[in-house]
Amino acid sequence: MNNDHEKENAAIASLDYVTHDCILGVGTGSTVNYLIENLDRVKHKIKSVVSSSVDSTRRLQSAGFIVEELSTVGKPDLYIDGADEVDSSHNLIKGGGGAHTREKIVASASNEFVCIVDDSKLVTRLGAFPLPVKVIPESRSLVARKIVSMGGTPIYRAGFVTDQGNHILDIQDLDISNPEAVEVLLNNIPGVVDNGIFAFNKPKTVLVSK
Repeated sequence: MNNDHEKENAAIASLDYVTHDCILGVGTGSTVNYLIENLDRVKHKIKSVVSSSVDSTRRLQSAGFIVEELSTVGKPDLYIDGADEVDSSHNLIKGGGGAHTREKIVASASNEFVCIVDDSKLVTRLGAFPLPVKVIPESRSLVARKIVSMGGTPIYRAGFVTDQGNHILDIQDLDISNPEAVEVLLNNIPGVVDNGIFAFNKPKTVLVSK
């Protein structure tokens, strides 16, 4: 079974969590793209849709959905998104696509978060995948120095600007054995908008296609 087929299977499995009159939050990424392609199967159950990125919004609109603002719908019933890494406690690394701030906002606002992944994303400890840290452009050098002092190796994601006009530092070699502590520590660095650790807003359910 190839990786794309696994991703689509995980996406299709998440459709069972869509209930009638559902306010649905939709994440971002290659696995979520398969979700969007298959949402027509449960379109009759969906009251409204919220998106976590410009790319997903465009895909949803192309699929015939009207995408609402989070401030309009208030509290989504369900948020479905992928991940770059998932540990056994359901802590995540997200942000390979650079949308983790909006993803974290929608996840935090939602009543339920279902994560969809293939089994290549399962890890015993977070950190093999470079950890994305979103920074305002003026703070990039300062944040990079702080991260070096923490033992990490920051790599500027050249040529990439987020939907909100921010930059990304991808961090390697950082000890993430305590995801909650590292998530807080990084977010307390002046100039950091958010980082890709989802320890406080982790999913209750992870659907893994093998």
